[in-house]
Amino acid sequence: MSAAVASDAPARRRPEPVPLGQAFWVWLRIAALSFGGPAGQIAVMHRILVEEKRWIGEHRFLHALNYCMLLPGPEAQQLATYIGWLLHRTRGGIVAGVLFILPGVIAIMALSWIYALYGRLGIVSALFFGLKAAVLAIVLQAVTRISARALKNGVMRALAGVAFVLIFFLGVPFPLIVLAAGLIGFLGARAGMAAFRVGGGHGAAKGTIVEDADTLLGEELPLHAQVSWRQALRTALVWLTLWLVPVAAMLIGLGPNHVFSQIATFFSKLAMVTFGGAYAVLAYVAQAAVQSYHWLQPGEMLDGLGMAETTPGPLIMVLQFVGFMGAYRAPGMLHPLLAATLGGLIATWVTFVPCFLWIFLGAPFIERLRGNAAVAGALSAITAAVVGVVLNLALWFAIHTLFRAVRPFSTGPIRLDLPVPASIDLWALLLSAAAILAMLRFKVGAIPTLVVAAAAGILLHFAGFTR
Repeated sequence: MSAAVASDAPARRRPEPVPLGQAFWVWLRIAALSFGGPAGQIAVMHRILVEEKRWIGEHRFLHALNYCMLLPGPEAQQLATYIGWLLHRTRGGIVAGVLFILPGVIAIMALSWIYALYGRLGIVSALFFGLKAAVLAIVLQAVTRISARALKNGVMRALAGVAFVLIFFLGVPFPLIVLAAGLIGFLGARAGMAAFRVGGGHGAAKGTIVEDADTLLGEELPLHAQVSWRQALRTALVWLTLWLVPVAAMLIGLGPNHVFSQIATFFSKLAMVTFGGAYAVLAYVAQAAVQSYHWLQPGEMLDGLGMAETTPGPLIMVLQFVGFMGAYRAPGMLHPLLAATLGGLIATWVTFVPCFLWIFLGAPFIERLRGNAAVAGALSAITAAVVGVVLNLALWFAIHTLFRAVRPFSTGPIRLDLPVPASIDLWALLLSAAAILAMLRFKVGAIPTLVVAAAAGILLHFAGFTR
């Protein structure tokens, strides 16, 4: 951690401009280290880009991050794209954004092949049994981390509580919750309410103050951020074409009921509503994939999330696994593994191409809003609401990890799944409790916890305690 910069300290020399070729290797390094979910990935980017390289200052980093938290999709990947765009225009954003997901695409594809070929073998099932227990600890840690950053006062805690009730008990859609929270924050900040003058989403590293002025980007508005509406429209058309033309081609050429068309349309819709990242939408994806499309069997979403947790890149890469398994089970005239590979790549394409659209279209306007109190208030309120959404996912994971059966319950507008007490899995409970204790009490990292939990699952299998 770098030392704080005192106000009376001599100004540091501003870094020299960095060629895109040199930046390529830095982005590749960030991608290779992007484990641990969005919190870990953003921490890696902060350490390398703000503290080590001094390419971007603290205020500008947080401004970009808060915009990315407002967007549907993985905030860390979009933050990399945003900063890459600031540094080297559109080419830089593409390089940063693609490299950020490339290791995960390769790793998840390889693990999906293994899962499809050998997933029913006892040792592989045991490995994923252990991973599920550790994933529950990771989700709970995400709740505590986001809560510590976002819930700084009673208003923010109330927003989180209301968001949880709306989504867990009443099934209110994610976008409505996010938009309502943003509107409340915007109006509250404009009214001058102190509760909405809260800092950015992930916060700065303690003891570190990095002035924007002596960084590579400085405080100036870059020339490529000064776009006209005609240029913005052209950008939108290019990325909408890359996103939607392949979807339309599949719908026309294969028909709406073909598995490729279903994957393309489902994940295209999801790309517009995945506020809060992977954690916020997995319950919805799992329900649709299991009950509506029959792409997954119950419990397989947790297996996929275990893969995403153990590989670099955004956790939303689990959607590649969902597309892979969906096409694997409905290959049509193709070999199942070829169909599965294409299905996974289609899911990845329609998930991440919109991320580039949101950044390249919105970033020039967001750069002009740095320092706008109303926008900052909206972003802070959205971050608080996301805490409630993630808490909903934590409970969903707990129920489906620790119990083998659930039963639907409804009364009036309230609808939820209740666990069947007799179906509790004691070994899953013990493993999850150990993982939670390790991560939350003893601060063990996500990767060591996942490795040990997976090994424990295998040992329990060989000892005859699990199926």
